[in-house]
Amino acid sequence: MSSLRSVIGFAFLVVSFSASSAIDYSVSGAGVYTSAVAGATTMDFNSGACNAGVSCSGAGQIVIGSASGLYAQPFGTSSAYLSVPNPTSSGTYTIGLNGDYNYYGLYWGSIDSYNSIAFYLGGSLVGGFSGSDLGPLLADGNQGSWSSNRYINFMFTGGDLFDTVALTSTNFAFESDNHAYARVPEPPVFVLLAVGLVGLVFTRRHLMHG
Repeated sequence: MSSLRSVIGFAFLVVSFSASSAIDYSVSGAGVYTSAVAGATTMDFNSGACNAGVSCSGAGQIVIGSASGLYAQPFGTSSAYLSVPNPTSSGTYTIGLNGDYNYYGLYWGSIDSYNSIAFYLGGSLVGGFSGSDLGPLLADGNQGSWSSNRYINFMFTGGDLFDTVALTSTNFAFESDNHAYARVPEPPVFVLLAVGLVGLVFTRRHLMHG
């Protein structure tokens, strides 16, 4: 069941389910590269590493610029970013956070259908998305279009949390920047109001696994 709602003058496309636990996602407006959620901690990779206290490992590298056939600078950016997989053509990069959170955001570059993000708590899968799940965006790998380069916000509902994020790609590449995480009042209302201030935001809901 779906409904169209207007919140503080911005449009939200909302798909509702009866389940109490889910992961909502929203797509920030074109030209937004960072999280708008107050109090979120951002990991921009400009130091060449993940944030202090965050454990990062697996098939990924922090790079700048583009390498033909391997990775492409996310549209509109010029600083360091995370490329997964790298140097292999298929693999997973794991980000172990320093606590339990209910919000995660990232600028996702040249979204492809074979890119995916998954969330875990205590080693158990909570839920996840592939590039194809992020409508109204296109998972076509376009390196120079807002239709496949956007800041994505993931919000957990029903009191659920995550402590680990896994980025996977089965081909070159899953490029991302400005990862942000936070523990905020129960989403989606608080978070949607925050991200809505930066532009048109689309929101859909994925049921959690388990």
